[in-house]
Amino acid sequence: MGADEQPSPTRKREREEEEGDAADVDGAAAEKRPRAEESLLGLASYEEEEEEEGGHANGRPREKEAEDDDDEEEEEEDERRAPERRPRQVELRRDCPYLDTVNRQVLDFDFEKFCSISLSNLNVYACLVCGKYYQGRGLKSHAYTHSLEAGHHVFINLQTERVYCLPDGYEINDPSLEDIRHVLNPRFAREQVLNLDKNKQWSRALDGSNYLPGMVGLNNIKETDFVNVTIQSLMRITPLRNFFLIPENYQHSKSPLVHRFGELTRKIWHARNFKGQVSPHEFLQAVMKASEKKFQIGVQSDPVEFMSWLLNTLHAKLRSSKRKNRSIIYDCFQGELEVVKEIHRKHIVGDEQNGESSSQVETTSDGMVTETSRVPFLMLGLDLPPPPLFKDAMEKNIIPQVPLFNILKKFDGEAVTEVVRPSIARMRYRVIRLPKYMILHMRRFTKNNFFVEKNPTLVNFPVKNLELKDYIPLPKPKEKEKLRSKYDLIANIVHDGKPGEGCYRVFVQRKSEEAWYEMQDLHVTETLPQMVALSEAYMQIYEQHE
Repeated sequence: MGADEQPSPTRKREREEEEGDAADVDGAAAEKRPRAEESLLGLASYEEEEEEEGGHANGRPREKEAEDDDDEEEEEEDERRAPERRPRQVELRRDCPYLDTVNRQVLDFDFEKFCSISLSNLNVYACLVCGKYYQGRGLKSHAYTHSLEAGHHVFINLQTERVYCLPDGYEINDPSLEDIRHVLNPRFAREQVLNLDKNKQWSRALDGSNYLPGMVGLNNIKETDFVNVTIQSLMRITPLRNFFLIPENYQHSKSPLVHRFGELTRKIWHARNFKGQVSPHEFLQAVMKASEKKFQIGVQSDPVEFMSWLLNTLHAKLRSSKRKNRSIIYDCFQGELEVVKEIHRKHIVGDEQNGESSSQVETTSDGMVTETSRVPFLMLGLDLPPPPLFKDAMEKNIIPQVPLFNILKKFDGEAVTEVVRPSIARMRYRVIRLPKYMILHMRRFTKNNFFVEKNPTLVNFPVKNLELKDYIPLPKPKEKEKLRSKYDLIANIVHDGKPGEGCYRVFVQRKSEEAWYEMQDLHVTETLPQMVALSEAYMQIYEQHE
């Protein structure tokens, strides 16, 4: 539309009606909110309501209107240049005759915030009567049409948490809706967060079932048990959990993955859920996008690979310009190894001997090159002894057992590990700095040219008081510091079944009771500590004693 042309009165009125939501958001600073809680906006990364209801969403097509797309773009540009346009006032009422039609049983805010008709993620409302998502609330919007066709009148904006009555169009201010807002966007005060591990109280879902906040089951959407066990394990890391329960801690990050992980953490630990389980659907969508479909719904993956990817990605998205190599991830999990690599000169490939900037390279008279370097780590891989090739007299395979301390000797600085890639070398590892939370990975799966083989060796490990200094030489602590080398197990991931198939489950500890629970997707059952030690451990998380 040209600069000297004016839209017709009919078109102008339609635009004002359709853009009522945008005006609400634009005028939010001028309007006085009836409640302090309403200023707490959702953490979804969707754009503000500044576009009309039929606008683009992630490249999805705009609904056809009478004018050309070019004219619409020019009109939007004119609107941005004219901030003096007064927003439409919305009536605010405390009484609404339709509040008794709200059905909390059908509300589920775990799924992506997309309109069920236009598939747009802009300006989406949830019908509080049937639970479906619709876009906009103007005269031609899907929510408005739904209110007329189905006779459903109460809608909540999934981003601003404002509740409206349609088709009348007024905003509802009623305290009885606060529980719905808390489920849509769970909130924690800092004092609540600090006292979470002292809470022993059960919560009750709408269906009458009881659940423990923090110990809720996760939906296995399709072959996503590897994600579920990883998430349940990370929920036991107190500083990590506390960090993500307060959105202000990571509001500087623009990564959808960070915010979806924070939302999932708050839902798992929320004590006022309508259901006794949580669906990680939005988090999984963020994982698929951030990993470029390396991890996706419907394809089984390895929790060790997923844990490594997730921690490194969260660290990269959380670190700020001031603390380039620091984040809550590194504060919890990062330790340091001294790696001594011995390689014969004739086996050196390319610029391999250059190593890292902190490495020291020595060459002996017999042609051996020794390279010593300091390497940070987030998890330690432990090698299991090979299983026996022969069966016993009863024609049954013998399942060997090995103490954890035996395989930990790999990191005593003396044990030699031989590697063939990228070249033949002898490696020695020594732990020179212990992390607050230590992740151990048992290498159960080996791949060859034909198939994947699983090592069934059982690892005997202590559930409490793993004392590392008795088995690994540790550096002396600095003055006035205490050597903290004692650890307690807080999570143990197990693989059941054949390699390439099977499923994952996890044993986790609830700190408030020091009780152990077995979690497999939606199933959460209390178990004995002795049962934890009888499983085929695949990945473990240990917590350092204070």
